Amino acid sequence: MRPTALHIDKNALLHNYCTISQQAPNSQIIAMVKSNAYGCGLEYVTTALTNQIYAFGVACVAEAMAIRSFGLHDKCVIFQGVHQAHEWQLAAQHGFEVVLHHPEQLKWLIEKPLSRPVSIWIKVNTGMHRLGFPLASLSKVAKELRECNWVHSEIGLMTHFACADEVNHPLNVQQVDNWLSVAKDWQGPVSACNSAAIWSLPQCHGTHVRPGITLYGVSPFAQNTFIDLNLRPVMRYCSAIMTIWDYPIGASIGYGATFTTTRPSKIGLVAVGYGDGYPRHVAHGSCVWVNGFLAPIVGKISMDMLAVDLTDIKHVKLGDAVELWGENLALEKVALQAGTIAYEIMCQVCPRERLLELYFNR
Repeated sequence: MRPTALHIDKNALLHNYCTISQQAPNSQIIAMVKSNAYGCGLEYVTTALTNQIYAFGVACVAEAMAIRSFGLHDKCVIFQGVHQAHEWQLAAQHGFEVVLHHPEQLKWLIEKPLSRPVSIWIKVNTGMHRLGFPLASLSKVAKELRECNWVHSEIGLMTHFACADEVNHPLNVQQVDNWLSVAKDWQGPVSACNSAAIWSLPQCHGTHVRPGITLYGVSPFAQNTFIDLNLRPVMRYCSAIMTIWDYPIGASIGYGATFTTTRPSKIGLVAVGYGDGYPRHVAHGSCVWVNGFLAPIVGKISMDMLAVDLTDIKHVKLGDAVELWGENLALEKVALQAGTIAYEIMCQVCPRERLLELYFNR
């Protein structure tokens, strides 16, 4: 069997949950599990956290329905709200909490009675200009909801920060001021903090926080890694050395002959490539972890393999383990070398049927 494997660490997940709880001790946790739990596996993550969190945060009704299919009955908060009018009935029937951010969603809700009351979070736009009602319309929207017989009387209020991962960004001051102006007197739950804001904007913790990337052991801040925030990587991506060749000076390696040996070199091939989700455009000097050492990647990343320089690493043999990212090689650094963010890399890991085993230490 091809040795490329994604290891998902339940103990690390629970450790990160505890760290986040200590960071926001007076807030309940909505665990963000959208996009297949950031690539870590929706069923594995939700099963591990069931009955420990306030709710699971998902993007759409389909993701919430998937959680129900696992036999879990935790609350689910649907952050993009309903995309079609009939989804209001589904949300009500299954007890989902729904984020309301657009007048059309409100119109659909009010014009047709539901089989049972539904819980609502109103999302307001405090300066990110993505989703959310203008602040000036909040009182009108709230009034319409309170007059609707199939809406629970306790209504939540929510916003999202655009630059919480950039601590000194001036937009943070504007958004915090806008948020606190409406949240301080709100009679109901309030939520504004994603992973970055949990650390950078503690004055906005409110009744509920919404960790995503930090739950999976990755720092949201460009200047930090998981170690700085007392987190542990949940995702460890590994493969193995599949072949080793000795080459003389002047041998070009891989597609495009972009790397040429400048000394007698020992080149190993690792059984992973961009077809498995390893980023193709990593910078020159990027490495993998082999036998306790960093091994530089050489040449272009292929669909199914990549080449590494093993010349300076002793006693390497076929089948030796290779860590692409994990506890020894921070995903934050791999993302930086690839010119992207850890979120994207995690979501793009591509398990191959029968060839990529998904491990979970239950």
